[in-house]
Amino acid sequence: MASMMHKFGSMFRGQERSPWLWKVVLGVILLLVIVLTVIGMYWSNEPAQFDVNKVARETATEHGYDPNKPLVVGYTIGSTLHELVSTLLNKPGGYISNDVMPPGVFMDNMPSWEFGVLVQVRDLSRAMRKEFSRSQSQSTEDVNLKVAEPQFNFDNKSWALPSSESEYRRGNKELMDYLNRLAGTSGSGNPAKFYARADNLVDWLSDVNTRLGSLAQRLSASVVDENMTPAGVSDEDAAGGGHQRAYHRTPWMQIDNVFYEARGTTWALLEILRAVEVDFAPTLKDKNALVSLRQIIHELDATQDTVWSPMILNGSGFGVLANHSLVMASYISRANAALIDLRRLLQQG
Repeated sequence: MASMMHKFGSMFRGQERSPWLWKVVLGVILLLVIVLTVIGMYWSNEPAQFDVNKVARETATEHGYDPNKPLVVGYTIGSTLHELVSTLLNKPGGYISNDVMPPGVFMDNMPSWEFGVLVQVRDLSRAMRKEFSRSQSQSTEDVNLKVAEPQFNFDNKSWALPSSESEYRRGNKELMDYLNRLAGTSGSGNPAKFYARADNLVDWLSDVNTRLGSLAQRLSASVVDENMTPAGVSDEDAAGGGHQRAYHRTPWMQIDNVFYEARGTTWALLEILRAVEVDFAPTLKDKNALVSLRQIIHELDATQDTVWSPMILNGSGFGVLANHSLVMASYISRANAALIDLRRLLQQG
């Protein structure tokens, strides 16, 4: 009888403690969610713009360049590219696109921003390998840039074996070796070259033109796909033959991703164009194109204004709610139009 009473008492006491245990567990989970949310919000802060001239001078001095000498042509663009990659790797939270643990695995805005920056890094590194570092099409590629450029094109979501970060760091190291050879501080007997010619700049701007045009289309709430008519079929035959133009609307869950990819693209492009203004200054002045370049920079600068809304909205054009995508598309389209004028000026004799 006494043993039975003891068992009943134990069960009763266990039921009394059980609610408190659940409260502790729920409290720990809630605290963990709050901590991860705060960390995620901190990691989502976009890096600030940097001074390309200051970064170039500090980088050169750090690697043994005489601080009293003017920088060699091309060093500002190269150091800007190096700083863009360093920012991707060293900003709060580091590189997030390939994270497999919270809170990074749950974030999408910052990975989209990172991808926008990475696209500009890839385009510029390709231009440096193919055009800026070569005197003509028959000349050999630079020994460092031909290694760096493929590294920046490595899968941006690889977590391990190897990780994206390790490949990008290797590319940045090769880029720095190129800059040291360009500045004459490497001790190597193989100096690097940089050719700030108008035709080289036009080739890279053509890639920028395509990128911005695509972004402007994707940012629009709905677009007409003009490429739906099959090759060899005229518009009249297509209209009579049942070929219909397709109207595409940005999926609701992708609105913020496209927006932040555009923010990352324009953030990186702004820095690169400011470096272009430095290294291509004589060419731009000779072609009377400096004002056009500064107009592009002015338009893109507006894309980096603070977003005060807690979420990206795609309201109707004249509705109550804002349409952040259309505002971004407007600035990018204006910059793209000015970029077309800049290319035209550079191509003139």
